[in-house]
Amino acid sequence: MAGKPGFPEILSFGPTGYGDELLWGACISLSIALLAYALGLMIGMIGAICKLQGSTLTRSIMEGYTTLVRAVPELILILILYYAGTATLNRLLESSGFEAIAINGFTAAVLVLGFVQGAYSTEVLRAAIQAIPTGQMEAARAYGMSPWLIFRRITVPSMLPYAIPGLANLWLIVTKDTALIAVVGYTELALATRQAAGNTKMYFTFFLSAGLIYLIITLVSQKGFAMLERRMRRGQRKLV
Repeated sequence: MAGKPGFPEILSFGPTGYGDELLWGACISLSIALLAYALGLMIGMIGAICKLQGSTLTRSIMEGYTTLVRAVPELILILILYYAGTATLNRLLESSGFEAIAINGFTAAVLVLGFVQGAYSTEVLRAAIQAIPTGQMEAARAYGMSPWLIFRRITVPSMLPYAIPGLANLWLIVTKDTALIAVVGYTELALATRQAAGNTKMYFTFFLSAGLIYLIITLVSQKGFAMLERRMRRGQRKLV
Protein backbone atom coordinates (compact mmCIF):
# COMPACT_ATOMS: atom_id res chain seq x y z
CA MET A 1 0.00 0.00 0.00
CA ALA A 2 1.36 3.39 -0.93
CA GLY A 3 2.23 5.62 2.00
CA LYS A 4 0.75 9.01 2.64
CA PRO A 5 2.32 11.60 0.30
CA GLY A 6 4.92 13.81 1.94
CA PHE A 7 5.37 17.56 1.97
CA PRO A 8 7.30 17.81 -1.34
CA GLU A 9 4.91 15.50 -3.20
CA ILE A 10 1.69 17.17 -2.04
CA LEU A 11 2.99 20.61 -3.07
CA SER A 12 4.45 19.50 -6.37
CA PHE A 13 3.13 20.59 -9.76
CA GLY A 14 1.09 18.20 -11.84
CA PRO A 15 -1.83 15.82 -11.32
CA THR A 16 -0.58 14.46 -7.98
CA GLY A 17 0.25 17.74 -6.27
CA TYR A 18 -1.46 21.01 -5.45
CA GLY A 19 1.42 23.36 -6.19
CA ASP A 20 -0.08 24.55 -9.47
CA GLU A 21 -3.44 25.27 -7.80
CA LEU A 22 -1.76 27.35 -5.10
CA LEU A 23 0.37 29.20 -7.65
CA TRP A 24 -2.67 29.95 -9.81
CA GLY A 25 -4.57 31.13 -6.74
CA ALA A 26 -1.67 33.42 -5.82
CA CYS A 27 -1.66 34.87 -9.35
CA ILE A 28 -5.40 35.52 -9.17
CA SER A 29 -5.01 37.17 -5.76
CA LEU A 30 -2.24 39.44 -7.05
CA SER A 31 -4.25 40.34 -10.14
CA ILE A 32 -7.26 41.30 -8.04
CA ALA A 33 -5.05 43.24 -5.62
CA LEU A 34 -3.25 45.17 -8.39
CA LEU A 35 -6.44 46.21 -10.19
CA ALA A 36 -8.30 47.03 -6.96
CA TYR A 37 -5.31 49.04 -5.73
CA ALA A 38 -5.19 51.03 -8.98
CA LEU A 39 -8.93 51.66 -8.82
CA GLY A 40 -8.62 52.71 -5.19
CA LEU A 41 -5.86 55.19 -6.08
CA MET A 42 -8.04 56.78 -8.77
CA ILE A 43 -10.97 57.06 -6.38
CA GLY A 44 -8.64 58.31 -3.66
CA MET A 45 -7.15 61.07 -5.81
CA ILE A 46 -10.61 62.27 -6.85
CA GLY A 47 -11.81 62.03 -3.26
CA ALA A 48 -8.81 63.93 -1.88
CA ILE A 49 -9.27 66.77 -4.37
CA CYS A 50 -13.00 66.90 -3.64
CA LYS A 51 -12.35 67.06 0.10
CA LEU A 52 -9.80 69.86 -0.29
CA GLN A 53 -11.29 71.93 -3.09
CA GLY A 54 -14.87 70.75 -3.59
CA SER A 55 -18.12 72.38 -2.64
CA THR A 56 -19.78 71.88 0.72
CA LEU A 57 -22.03 69.18 -0.73
CA THR A 58 -19.10 67.36 -2.37
CA ARG A 59 -17.06 67.46 0.81
CA SER A 60 -20.01 66.13 2.81
CA ILE A 61 -20.52 63.24 0.38
CA MET A 62 -16.84 62.28 0.46
CA GLU A 63 -16.75 62.59 4.25
CA GLY A 64 -19.72 60.24 4.53
CA TYR A 65 -18.11 57.78 2.10
CA THR A 66 -14.77 57.61 3.90
CA THR A 67 -16.38 57.45 7.34
CA LEU A 68 -18.76 54.65 6.36
CA VAL A 69 -16.12 52.50 4.69
CA ARG A 70 -13.62 52.92 7.53
CA ALA A 71 -16.27 52.21 10.17
CA VAL A 72 -17.74 49.01 8.71
CA PRO A 73 -15.58 45.83 8.61
CA GLU A 74 -14.33 44.91 5.13
CA LEU A 75 -16.00 41.50 5.22
CA ILE A 76 -19.44 43.01 5.78
CA LEU A 77 -18.86 45.60 3.07
CA ILE A 78 -17.80 42.90 0.62
CA LEU A 79 -20.94 40.86 1.29
CA ILE A 80 -23.20 43.92 1.03
CA LEU A 81 -21.60 45.29 -2.13
CA TYR A 82 -21.24 41.90 -3.80
CA TYR A 83 -24.80 40.68 -3.29
CA ALA A 84 -26.85 43.85 -2.76
CA GLY A 85 -24.84 45.78 -5.36
CA THR A 86 -25.36 43.12 -8.01
CA ALA A 87 -29.08 42.83 -7.26
CA THR A 88 -29.56 46.61 -7.31
CA LEU A 89 -27.73 46.96 -10.63
CA ASN A 90 -29.86 44.27 -12.25
CA ARG A 91 -33.07 45.82 -10.94
CA LEU A 92 -32.04 49.16 -12.42
CA LEU A 93 -31.24 47.52 -15.75
CA GLU A 94 -34.55 45.65 -15.83
CA SER A 95 -36.53 48.75 -14.91
CA SER A 96 -34.81 50.58 -17.80
CA GLY A 97 -35.75 47.86 -20.28
CA PHE A 98 -32.40 46.08 -20.35
CA GLU A 99 -31.67 42.46 -19.53
CA ALA A 100 -30.09 41.50 -16.23
CA ILE A 101 -26.40 40.65 -16.37
CA ALA A 102 -24.27 38.13 -14.53
CA ILE A 103 -21.31 40.00 -13.10
CA ASN A 104 -18.04 38.08 -13.32
CA GLY A 105 -16.63 37.18 -9.91
CA PHE A 106 -13.22 38.61 -10.78
CA THR A 107 -14.72 41.93 -11.86
CA ALA A 108 -16.92 42.11 -8.78
CA ALA A 109 -13.93 41.43 -6.52
CA VAL A 110 -11.91 44.23 -8.13
CA LEU A 111 -14.79 46.70 -7.90
CA VAL A 112 -15.63 45.86 -4.29
CA LEU A 113 -12.05 45.98 -3.02
CA GLY A 114 -11.33 49.08 -5.11
CA PHE A 115 -14.32 50.82 -3.54
CA VAL A 116 -13.02 49.97 -0.07
CA GLN A 117 -9.45 50.98 -0.94
CA GLY A 118 -10.67 54.29 -2.33
CA ALA A 119 -11.82 55.49 1.09
CA TYR A 120 -8.44 54.83 2.70
CA SER A 121 -6.53 56.22 -0.29
CA THR A 122 -8.60 59.41 -0.06
CA GLU A 123 -7.36 60.11 3.45
CA VAL A 124 -3.74 59.16 2.70
CA LEU A 125 -3.57 61.38 -0.39
CA ARG A 126 -5.45 64.23 1.28
CA ALA A 127 -2.93 64.29 4.12
CA ALA A 128 -0.02 64.09 1.66
CA ILE A 129 -1.34 67.03 -0.37
CA GLN A 130 -1.81 69.09 2.79
CA ALA A 131 1.81 68.34 3.74
CA ILE A 132 3.13 70.12 0.63
CA PRO A 133 4.74 73.44 1.66
CA THR A 134 2.34 76.28 0.87
CA GLY A 135 5.10 78.32 -0.75
CA GLN A 136 5.42 75.84 -3.62
CA MET A 137 1.76 76.20 -4.56
CA GLU A 138 1.87 79.99 -4.22
CA ALA A 139 4.96 80.20 -6.42
CA ALA A 140 3.31 78.03 -9.09
CA ARG A 141 0.25 80.29 -9.14
CA ALA A 142 2.46 83.39 -9.27
CA TYR A 143 4.12 81.99 -12.40
CA GLY A 144 0.68 81.69 -13.98
CA MET A 145 0.57 77.90 -14.12
CA SER A 146 -2.82 76.35 -14.87
CA PRO A 147 -4.49 74.13 -12.23
CA TRP A 148 -3.76 71.00 -14.30
CA LEU A 149 -0.09 71.99 -14.74
CA ILE A 150 0.20 72.69 -11.02
CA PHE A 151 -1.29 69.29 -10.26
CA ARG A 152 1.03 67.48 -12.69
CA ARG A 153 4.26 69.37 -12.06
CA ILE A 154 3.94 70.39 -8.39
CA THR A 155 1.25 68.51 -6.49
CA VAL A 156 1.95 64.92 -7.56
CA PRO A 157 5.79 65.00 -7.34
CA SER A 158 5.72 66.89 -4.03
CA MET A 159 3.11 64.74 -2.32
CA LEU A 160 4.54 61.32 -3.26
CA PRO A 161 7.27 61.25 -0.57
CA TYR A 162 4.60 61.89 2.05
CA ALA A 163 2.10 59.46 0.56
CA ILE A 164 4.28 56.42 -0.19
CA PRO A 165 4.45 55.01 3.39
CA GLY A 166 0.66 55.10 3.70
CA LEU A 167 0.11 53.77 0.18
CA ALA A 168 2.53 50.93 0.90
CA ASN A 169 0.42 49.93 3.90
CA LEU A 170 -2.72 50.05 1.76
CA TRP A 171 -1.11 47.73 -0.80
CA LEU A 172 -0.29 45.19 1.91
CA ILE A 173 -3.85 45.47 3.23
CA VAL A 174 -5.44 44.83 -0.17
CA THR A 175 -3.24 41.78 -0.80
CA LYS A 176 -4.60 40.27 2.41
CA ASP A 177 -8.16 41.47 1.80
CA THR A 178 -8.28 39.36 -1.38
CA ALA A 179 -8.66 36.39 0.97
CA LEU A 180 -12.06 37.77 2.00
CA ILE A 181 -13.33 37.24 -1.55
CA ALA A 182 -13.38 33.51 -0.76
CA VAL A 183 -16.62 34.06 1.19
CA VAL A 184 -18.48 34.70 -2.08
CA GLY A 185 -17.08 31.55 -3.68
CA TYR A 186 -14.49 33.02 -6.03
CA THR A 187 -11.32 30.95 -6.18
CA GLU A 188 -8.15 32.80 -5.22
CA LEU A 189 -5.27 31.80 -2.94
CA ALA A 190 -7.29 31.48 0.28
CA LEU A 191 -10.07 29.41 -1.28
CA ALA A 192 -7.63 27.27 -3.28
CA THR A 193 -5.74 26.58 -0.05
CA ARG A 194 -8.91 25.66 1.82
CA GLN A 195 -10.03 23.32 -0.96
CA ALA A 196 -6.64 21.59 -1.12
CA ALA A 197 -6.52 21.23 2.66
CA GLY A 198 -10.05 19.81 2.71
CA ASN A 199 -9.25 17.27 0.00
CA THR A 200 -6.06 16.02 1.65
CA LYS A 201 -6.85 16.73 5.34
CA MET A 202 -3.35 18.28 5.55
CA TYR A 203 -4.57 21.57 6.94
CA PHE A 204 -1.35 22.67 8.63
CA THR A 205 0.72 21.99 5.51
CA PHE A 206 -1.44 24.01 3.17
CA PHE A 207 -2.26 26.92 5.43
CA LEU A 208 1.41 27.20 6.35
CA SER A 209 2.27 27.24 2.64
CA ALA A 210 -0.32 29.94 1.98
CA GLY A 211 1.08 31.98 4.86
CA LEU A 212 4.56 31.72 3.37
CA ILE A 213 3.26 32.90 -0.01
CA TYR A 214 1.65 35.96 1.60
CA LEU A 215 4.89 36.59 3.51
CA ILE A 216 6.94 36.48 0.30
CA ILE A 217 4.54 38.92 -1.36
CA THR A 218 4.86 41.22 1.66
CA LEU A 219 8.66 41.13 1.76
CA VAL A 220 9.00 41.78 -1.97
CA SER A 221 6.44 44.60 -1.77
CA GLN A 222 8.22 46.23 1.15
CA LYS A 223 11.50 46.13 -0.74
CA GLY A 224 9.88 47.67 -3.81
CA PHE A 225 8.18 50.49 -1.90
CA ALA A 226 11.40 51.21 0.04
CA MET A 227 13.27 51.63 -3.26
CA LEU A 228 10.50 53.86 -4.60
CA GLU A 229 10.51 56.01 -1.47
CA ARG A 230 14.30 56.46 -1.62
CA ARG A 231 13.98 57.53 -5.24
CA MET A 232 11.22 60.01 -4.47
CA ARG A 233 13.18 61.49 -1.57
CA ARG A 234 16.38 62.10 -3.51
CA GLY A 235 17.69 65.57 -2.78
CA GLN A 236 15.67 65.93 0.41
CA ARG A 237 17.43 66.54 3.68
CA LYS A 238 17.39 63.51 5.95
CA LEU A 239 16.08 64.05 9.46
CA VAL A 240 18.43 62.76 12.14
